[in-house]
Amino acid sequence: MIILIAGASHTGKTALAQRVLEEYKYPYLSIDHLKMGLIRSGQTSLTPADDDKMTDYVWPIVREMIKTAIENEQNLVVEGCYIPFDWENDFEDNYLKKIKYFCLVMTENYIRKHFADIKSYAYVIEQRLCDDYCTLETVLSDNAYTLQQCEKYKVNYVLIDDVYQVNEVLLKIKKD
Repeated sequence: MIILIAGASHTGKTALAQRVLEEYKYPYLSIDHLKMGLIRSGQTSLTPADDDKMTDYVWPIVREMIKTAIENEQNLVVEGCYIPFDWENDFEDNYLKKIKYFCLVMTENYIRKHFADIKSYAYVIEQRLCDDYCTLETVLSDNAYTLQQCEKYKVNYVLIDDVYQVNEVLLKIKKD
């Protein structure tokens, strides 16, 4: 089984992937780690600030890794904000049967009530070198856009509105 965990920045994708690893023993691939490996090794001239171009660059690589894992009957969790909303178009039915997709989206209400928590939990799993770009305005905007795209492409999303419990999201993964 392949589990794709998408969502805007700071929605808890990495924390959820870590919980799936602990619960199911599925390894996970952080697309951010792949991105930084490609940047630091000089394989691309893109920079961490080139988010708008990064999906087009890393998704073809990630897509083929997913296909390889399925062909080898391996489980894998892939998490990151560089999974396109139309990801299903890149897979034939025999692959799609083996993929579960979840996009994490926080509501405006949740963000406004819990912004300090969102910032403080940014370092739960991995250390961010710089988190200055994470402002209330950017988190609101990114999540509003993500919700709009989820609805446009009719993809599975988890709306975080009242309390964010990674274990509750994990239960949704088990159920689906």
